[in-house]
Amino acid sequence: MILRPATPDDAPMLADFARDAFNAAFADLYKPEDLAVFIAEWRTPERYLQYITNPDARVQLAEVDGQLGAYCIVVRGLVLDVHPAPLPLRPTFLNQLYCASEMTGHGLGAALMEWAIGQARVWDADAMSLSVYSENFGAQRFYQRYGFVKIADTDFWVGSQQDAEFLYELRF
Repeated sequence: MILRPATPDDAPMLADFARDAFNAAFADLYKPEDLAVFIAEWRTPERYLQYITNPDARVQLAEVDGQLGAYCIVVRGLVLDVHPAPLPLRPTFLNQLYCASEMTGHGLGAALMEWAIGQARVWDADAMSLSVYSENFGAQRFYQRYGFVKIADTDFWVGSQQDAEFLYELRF
């Protein structure tokens, strides 16, 4: 496994991977028209280029045998408007962490989570938050292993469908 920062040239590949990973994990939850709206807005090369070139974001790729196996996006600051007091002073947000289904259980997610926490510390963050689907119990257990705890209920929109999500946080 090789971890490396994404470059602008990676944006199209990353968008394809992100679309496929989201579909593999969640497509059965949504009407095709809602999924199409979400993908068209949030899983595009332009969207990933924005993350890659944003000075307050970092995109890290995990490659196995020259192929993308997982990726992670960390953003400096509060991203969601749902956050109970007390607010962290120097927050970070784990925006996305996706692994190809055939690569789950091979340590890519763990390596990227350790990288993300390390990046938050480089930024001198005092907390990292993330949003996780309320019925994604495997992901919740994964985050809890790193010390994340549920601090609030939130939602996530895919087209016209609203999903119940949990806001998790890790304080440093």
